[in-house]
Amino acid sequence: MIGVLGLGSLGLGSLGLGLAVLVARGSEPGGIEEAWMLLFGAPDLGPVDFPTLTRTRLPVDGLACPPGHCERARADLTVPVLPVPGDRLRAIVAEVAAETPRTDLVFRARWTEEDRYLTRSSILHRPATINVAIIGAGEGRSTLALYSRSQIALADFGSNRARLAAWLERIGERARREGAR
Repeated sequence: MIGVLGLGSLGLGSLGLGLAVLVARGSEPGGIEEAWMLLFGAPDLGPVDFPTLTRTRLPVDGLACPPGHCERARADLTVPVLPVPGDRLRAIVAEVAAETPRTDLVFRARWTEEDRYLTRSSILHRPATINVAIIGAGEGRSTLALYSRSQIALADFGSNRARLAAWLERIGERARREGAR
């Protein structure tokens, strides 16, 4: 006869095995990404308006803005003006995103310089949306605003902020290198 503890262990083992199968299948049909979508909806969290952006109360996001651009939200990181025009800065951001594992462009605005990327964590493939807005700052100069937010989490343990810091470092290095030419 199986006791209550035995049934609980059996249930946990079955749950663990099921999760392992989902993770192993990843982005394939019937994998973890499909399971997240069934449970939480589409992974792309959509557009944001940086000047009116309000952040979630949960610690599941990161925000990087130039001074005065994100009027209603406190930014985690301040973005400087960079010595490249807006179209080139947008291309640099796209290069950095393309070099980031498990990151894809999901939206590119045609008339404004705003893009949206979807990235996924390495093991559980939890999605995060990264919104990017390029902001002109005079002849041959521009800056940007970045907002990264997790869809599935009660806390991200600083991963969104860290992602933005890493992106900004790489973007800044490339822009300064090009601006020095």
